[in-house]
Amino acid sequence: MFFKDVIGQEEAKQRLINEVKEGRIAHAKLLCGKEGIGKLPLAIAYARYLSCEHPNEHDACGVCPNCIKYNKLAHPDLHFVFPVIKKKSGKDTISDDFLPEWRELLNNTPYFNLAMWLREMGAENQQAQIYVKESDEIFRKLSLKSSQGGYKVMIIWLPEKMNVECSNKLLKLLEEPPAQTVFLLVSEEPDALLATIQSRTQRFQLHGIDEKDMVNALIDKFGLQASDAKSIAHRSEGSYLKALETLHLSEDSKVFFELFVSLMRLSYQRKIREMRQWSETVGSMGRERQKNFLTYCQRMIRENFINNFRNPSLVYLNTEEQNFSSRFSPFVNEKNVMGIMDELSEAQRHIEQNVNARMVFFDFSLKMIVLLVQK
Repeated sequence: MFFKDVIGQEEAKQRLINEVKEGRIAHAKLLCGKEGIGKLPLAIAYARYLSCEHPNEHDACGVCPNCIKYNKLAHPDLHFVFPVIKKKSGKDTISDDFLPEWRELLNNTPYFNLAMWLREMGAENQQAQIYVKESDEIFRKLSLKSSQGGYKVMIIWLPEKMNVECSNKLLKLLEEPPAQTVFLLVSEEPDALLATIQSRTQRFQLHGIDEKDMVNALIDKFGLQASDAKSIAHRSEGSYLKALETLHLSEDSKVFFELFVSLMRLSYQRKIREMRQWSETVGSMGRERQKNFLTYCQRMIRENFINNFRNPSLVYLNTEEQNFSSRFSPFVNEKNVMGIMDELSEAQRHIEQNVNARMVFFDFSLKMIVLLVQK
């Protein structure tokens, strides 16, 4: 992964390059922003640039021994930490246990989210976490001398998934970092981190990908017509993952859309028996998919509410969603939109707390009966 491979984010790339040129390399950076905007690819490109023996004005050289090792993400001074699931043995696992799968996913598509990584690991109903055992591995790796005499780089993807004990141990390392060590924390929820960790890192906020850069990437990679690329780029809200989702309409997206439409219709028609069956279906999905579905529902409620203002530039729906919204959006208004969003947030909290999922979704569906009639 080079800077040139990162879609857009030109200002961020130049800031990072300038810091290296001027010798202003922070020992710990917290790269923040929503999913799909290129935080992880940018972190890897920055790590390569730090390790490159002959970097140029805009990127790593690509031909030195260090760059060659980065091509396979196998440089001895590049280390990854990421959320993992427990193996069947039940013992705490570490990132290295899933390193082959991690490298394969990164090489295939550096733009991915937690749901995609969970599928790669075969998580099924498990939730991923960075366990305390990982902190011991971080200490061990960073205590070793740099094999190439340069920087040792530790990229921690989704540090908000660290358990408390692991976070406290990492804090000690951030307070007294080993020489020539750079931590790159790639986060989508930076405020979920310990305040003490946040205070010891340099926050580096990333914004969504500009529509122009998104359009160019879609045309170059998929050969789309300019008009189609512009339409997809607009609906992506700066996220390359959302653009790919719109382009391919992934299996999960189809399922989530059908489940959402089904719930709204059943709730409006007050078909209690069918609603219970609907709850059984959603309740049988894995916890991470359930959380993703609730996030999708929140997006659909928000977009349908905005759709009432008749300003297409503010609405980010694909064609199928838009066709449904043209009939459904009048049922989402200023009297019930906050109530629906609050119920979705509460359902998400309960799912995260491992409350019985079938009960959570049936309770939510019953509340929708009341909320949808408020006009």
